[in-house]
Amino acid sequence: MIELLRKAPLLSGLSTEQLERVAGHAVAIHLDEGQWLFRQGDPSRRFYFVERGQLRLFRLSPDGVEKVIEIVSPGQTFAEALMFLKAPRYPVCAAALEPTELIAIKAAAFAAMLRESVDTCFVVMGALSRRLRGLIAEIDNLTLHSATSRVARYLLAQVPADRPEFVLEVPKGVLASRLSIQPETFSRVIRQLTQDGVVAVQGAQVTVRDRAALSDLAGLTDAAELGGKPGDGR
Repeated sequence: MIELLRKAPLLSGLSTEQLERVAGHAVAIHLDEGQWLFRQGDPSRRFYFVERGQLRLFRLSPDGVEKVIEIVSPGQTFAEALMFLKAPRYPVCAAALEPTELIAIKAAAFAAMLRESVDTCFVVMGALSRRLRGLIAEIDNLTLHSATSRVARYLLAQVPADRPEFVLEVPKGVLASRLSIQPETFSRVIRQLTQDGVVAVQGAQVTVRDRAALSDLAGLTDAAELGGKPGDGR
């Protein structure tokens, strides 16, 4: 478990001794597709590291409408910032999009370790700050750009730098909610991009035929700004 925990950006700066201590307060969890991990308002006693699979974090309106806040993929942690709040509760629900393996870490034990080392606090604060910058950029994307631009940016973020195709691993309805657009709007944008020859879609398989045009629609001059990685569809 030590080497697995070391892959988490939040934990990568910890010493082996500290990682062993974290592992001592961690448990492995398996979720089946569709299974809930926690519900909005539940007491927050643990934060989580995703080893395999995907989850959606979402809020439910009083009338039951779901708004996806984040899609969490392997290598990511979530709910860690709540450990710094008094009597914290999860502000979202969490459910698996596919069979998922997690490591749940006891927040109180982790916070106790942080109190013993100022240097460790700064390591964790650095990781949380980087995530905050990413969330601010995401807010800008959702508020300052059109539906077409949001979809284009998402597609560019998914397509690897060394090949034009990738598999859309998130259900389209969930993805539309994540991008703050209606499912029919998402379908309309994809249909238009297909008709214009910018992308080709076959089921969950997406091929970017004109990366430059997609970048223009996204409002970017370089698709690499979105962090596409060679051989990595995420």
